[in-house]
Amino acid sequence: MKRIGIIGGMTPESTCYYYRKYIEISREKFGKHFYPELIIYSINFKEFFENPDGWEGRKKILINAAKALKRAGAEIIAMSANTPHKVFPDVQKEVNVPMVSIIDAAAEEIKRRGVERVLLLGTKTTMSSDFYVKVLRENGLDVIVPDKEEQEKLHEIIFNELAFEDFRNKPWIVELIERYAKEEKVGGVILGCTELPLAIKAGDVSIEIFDTVEIHMRKLIELASE
Repeated sequence: MKRIGIIGGMTPESTCYYYRKYIEISREKFGKHFYPELIIYSINFKEFFENPDGWEGRKKILINAAKALKRAGAEIIAMSANTPHKVFPDVQKEVNVPMVSIIDAAAEEIKRRGVERVLLLGTKTTMSSDFYVKVLRENGLDVIVPDKEEQEKLHEIIFNELAFEDFRNKPWIVELIERYAKEEKVGGVILGCTELPLAIKAGDVSIEIFDTVEIHMRKLIELASE
């Protein structure tokens, strides 16, 4: 088994969810008491989120974290958040350890389940930039994102509520998904922010849910087992 390294803390709540999924999937795959070795490097989210140098500064934080994981013996590394994958290729270049992209893992799972048209939810950066949508479309998927006003509201909900396990606006998110399912004929929704699966669960909506945390962790454990 390869030792897994995770860059966490973006946010701490979603990193906890990653760890819960790690336990759940390990038990499902290996039975009782067997868990792949795992190292988590939890960054200071305030320093990351409010970095005065923007994405250049954030990229340096991620590179330093990945290098620290490598020094600690990690043989396969992942970032436990969707939005930082904006700089994933740059981080990957700086670390001579295999890294697993959450976007690639999500695209693979969506195709496996036979869904062709998906709604992408996440932070404003994830929904409005092309780094996520581009990879999905290169994989032959038809991707829809909410309008600008909806993106702004969802972004605020993620950072001011879900990041603190405050789910008061879950009904609004469910209504948003159902409306796009009906009006845009999407067959699935990508929970493209690792805080979203804290609120939205299987059965909450009428279409396929793609929990990127679970998908990512399954892929990590699969690759670590090879």
